[in-house]
Amino acid sequence: MLHGRADKSLIERVKQIRRGLTGTPLISLADEQCDIVVKLEFCNPTGSSKDRSALWILEQAIGRGEIAHGTTVVESSSGNFALALAYYCRMLGISFVPVIDPNCNEATEAQLRLLCERVEKVAIRDVTGSYLKSRLSRVQELLVELDSAYWPNQYANPDARDAHYRFTAGELIAQAGPLDYLFVGVGTGGTIAGLSHRIKETYPGCVVVAVDAEGSVIFGGPPKKRRIPGIGSSIVPPLCDQALIDQVEIVSEVRAVEACGTLATAYGLYAGGSTGSTYAAVQDHFARHRPGAHRPGAHRPGAHRPRVAFVAADRGHAYAQTVYDPTWVQQLRAEAAQPARVETLAVN
Repeated sequence: MLHGRADKSLIERVKQIRRGLTGTPLISLADEQCDIVVKLEFCNPTGSSKDRSALWILEQAIGRGEIAHGTTVVESSSGNFALALAYYCRMLGISFVPVIDPNCNEATEAQLRLLCERVEKVAIRDVTGSYLKSRLSRVQELLVELDSAYWPNQYANPDARDAHYRFTAGELIAQAGPLDYLFVGVGTGGTIAGLSHRIKETYPGCVVVAVDAEGSVIFGGPPKKRRIPGIGSSIVPPLCDQALIDQVEIVSEVRAVEACGTLATAYGLYAGGSTGSTYAAVQDHFARHRPGAHRPGAHRPGAHRPRVAFVAADRGHAYAQTVYDPTWVQQLRAEAAQPARVETLAVN
């Protein structure tokens, strides 16, 4: 993308939008072993952590002259990033074409079709059994087809990482104080790349745990059909290589659904599937590794209750007909090839 002259009216409009944002809250969860805090990213305007990267990517591209009035933004998304881009592009008066697939839930697709004049939906699975490579292939076709187009490329764009470094992590540090563990669900890699660098700069002893879905190939696991969007990937996103990760937790979709139910019944949190996966990772990690005496050398010496943070990436409304539907869950359990389990991998 060649840089042009920055559109001053768009720059001013994006600054107005930025000034209206107030951040997301942090809440505590009662737990016998740990002091757990949750960053409620589903309180962003479009309901997910993707607001952070979507707005910052657009803001930076506008500043560089890569987006102007007349530009069409084109992006592959399983749902949340597309919703965030659709919202902010609509606010800015910019055209947006999302490329989605059958795993995009009905509510999200309906909202996208309301906000966008054009929605592209691929239907052919790629060699991994997913749709990601098919979506990305369609994006490349659209970039050639359209006269003036911009691809945010959320899987490799450093602005996605920087958004979470600047905003999500900055808020978390101010709200939570010293952290011993940080659990982050991984999809495109931008969230964990940004959070891990800023958190470790401030709290070097904090253990960063990446949470991935069973069937995702991000951390070398075998590809497998996945049904819950928002976590995992059929490619290894370049941004993941930039993250500072100490451990990886692999969570089955059945286990993610169970954890979503626990968050709702025990704490009243109606959260999405990736949040359920992340909370399952927290539960299962400390079921296997009881805190007891704190790790030697940690920044809170002598503490017996580690302070643990995780990110609630999106809300549960979009999953009403899947994760929170007993019939769908029954089918998921019936189709599961292996018993639900969580594994821990060492990161060299």
